[in-house]
Parts: sequence; structure tokens; C-alpha cells
Amino acid sequence: QVQLVESGGGLVQPGGSLRLSCAASGITFRLYVMGWYRQVPGKQRELVATITEGDSTNYADSVKGRFTISRDNAKNTVYLQMNSLKPEDTAVYFCNAAWYSTTYWGQGTQVTVSS
Repeated sequence: QVQLVESGGGLVQPGGSLRLSCAASGITFRLYVMGWYRQVPGKQRELVATITEGDSTNYADSVKGRFTISRDNAKNTVYLQMNSLKPEDTAVYFCNAAWYSTTYWGQGTQVTVSS
């Protein structure tokens, strides 16, 4: 059974930092492109960042220079370090694992940026 379990969300003040983690099980983690997406109520889920099996990364323009995605294949875990957080970063953040046409999602973790 495939599981993607996110953690690390919470409430943070503007300008603060959070580190999200996503622990995967039931997949050959090193083969998968891992990604973080986010969604706010009433809007489509949007890409935040991805990292390939070869450690190539891609970021949404809105988070470039502030967020960093990384992976640890030994721990089957992908991370999202979020710095200089803004209120507009408030969303539910979802972990994604993709391999060709196969894709899995985590349950999401809430990130709220507010003073």
C-alpha cells in the first residue's frame, strides 16, 4: 500500500520559516519525481516545486529564491524548506509522487502565514 505522509505544517508569522516533510512508503522512492503542490479553497491545486530522480529541481515563480525542495533517498523522504513566508503562501500543501503515468498524493498539511 502506497502512503505519502506530510508533516511540518502550522501557523507562522510573515517572514518566518517552516520545513515540510513527506515520508513515502510502498514505492521505489528513488525512481519517482517528487513534488509539492498547494491549494486554497476555491482555487485549483498549483505546483510549488518538483525534484527529479536525478535531483533536478523546478519551482513556481512565486516561490523562487524562498523555497528549497530536497530529497533523501535513504529515508524515502522529500522536504520543502520555506523561508521568508508571506500571507499568500497560506494553503494546504500536498506531496506528490510521479513515475510515468502513475501518481500518488498525500493527505495534505495546512500552512498558515499570519500575524
